[in-house]
Amino acid sequence: MKDSVVKRLKDQLFVARSYYPSIAKLQGQEALTHEMKQNIQDHERVLSASAVDADLPSFINKKIEQMEHTIAKAKSCTVECHNVVRKLRQILDMTDDEAHFHMKQSAFLYNLGSQTLPKTHHCFSMRLTLEYFKSPSLDSDVYPARKFNTPNHRHYVILSKNVLAASVVINSTVINSKEPANNVFHILTDAQNFYGMKYWFARNSYKKAPIHVVNYEEMVLEKLPKFSMRELYLSEEFRVLIRSTERPTEQTRIEYLSLFSHSHFFIPEIFKDLKKVVVLDDDVVVQRDLSFLWKLDMGDKVNGAVEFCGVRLGQVRNLLGKTKYDPKSCAWMSGVNVINLDKWRKHKVTENYLLLLKQVKKKDEVSLREAAFSLSLLSFQNLVYPLDGRSTLSGLGYDYGIDPEVAQSSAALHYNGNMKPWLELGILDYKIYWRRFLTREDRFMDECNVNP
Repeated sequence: MKDSVVKRLKDQLFVARSYYPSIAKLQGQEALTHEMKQNIQDHERVLSASAVDADLPSFINKKIEQMEHTIAKAKSCTVECHNVVRKLRQILDMTDDEAHFHMKQSAFLYNLGSQTLPKTHHCFSMRLTLEYFKSPSLDSDVYPARKFNTPNHRHYVILSKNVLAASVVINSTVINSKEPANNVFHILTDAQNFYGMKYWFARNSYKKAPIHVVNYEEMVLEKLPKFSMRELYLSEEFRVLIRSTERPTEQTRIEYLSLFSHSHFFIPEIFKDLKKVVVLDDDVVVQRDLSFLWKLDMGDKVNGAVEFCGVRLGQVRNLLGKTKYDPKSCAWMSGVNVINLDKWRKHKVTENYLLLLKQVKKKDEVSLREAAFSLSLLSFQNLVYPLDGRSTLSGLGYDYGIDPEVAQSSAALHYNGNMKPWLELGILDYKIYWRRFLTREDRFMDECNVNP
């Protein structure tokens, strides 16, 4: 058993603590009482400094023998068993409370670590922003505006607040593209990261592919004032617990869904001159040429997405409200999505989304973001074109059991889940696919000690 000596010390401590109050009340057992108290304090002192066997002092075996001898003498005394049992229960309850506290604390710190960029990344972003304002020549875009609005080019849209993540998505796409110069990338970012993004993509070339950095918040404020959702929201990720009603004894399944955020529903309004785009999440790595996505005939469908039939709408009816839907319909995933903007406008997807949004009780930002689950699934009812599930492999941000051969053969990898590849808690075996498209030779990365 791992760290068996530490566990034995804790067991001895629990037993000694349970007997100590009863022994202390016995007449003529003052010496044993003092001995027990001394041994308890010694054990507490050792355990406060040693969490594993490797940390234990060399004299620990002697301490264990002394405590064993003391406990044996305590057990030979005539004590009221119910007092010992009561004390043992108190200790057990305290231990359970402590374990529950540490579990909650661990979960909180884990979520905080997964949702917060490391300080090195903040340094990197701030340095880029500072350099932008020190370089006035970058105020003008390298490419003319018409280059970003030409419908016959392949337009990709990325919503991101992370310079390195967006860089990896674009770099992996152009490197694996047969016609990289025919690709146009539009990055929607927030006001805080806008200038850092502009500076980075102005000084880095991606096989001559035009890169258009858009301040989403400014765009909505100035050109789309009728929409009140001005904050940039990235793709939302949801952890869904599925219980079988037919087989109650069957183990609960946990599935992870990545869906469009509120900001995605304004893409057709932002890019009014475009007819078709591919939306890429910023936690995606492209490994194959994606030109086949532009040749798809999706008929009257709007959203080309990988279906996720591990979750059907009927299984999450408590989250979808009273709106009518097909309970057998599969959920779908964001990550790599082909969007027919003409069909989107024809079916008035944005308008339907806004109508559904009015029915949502928006108490705070958390409840607003949670609403993206139902709004994404319901807004695209009967409008999803199923992509080949082998084209995009999901789960690299939480699933340790992905076959490396499957990962290498997929056209795109999606790091949905909490363990993003740019974080320290990212799954090490999957980081290699992300790192190979990372621009490493940059002085700002060295100065800020950025090493994902």
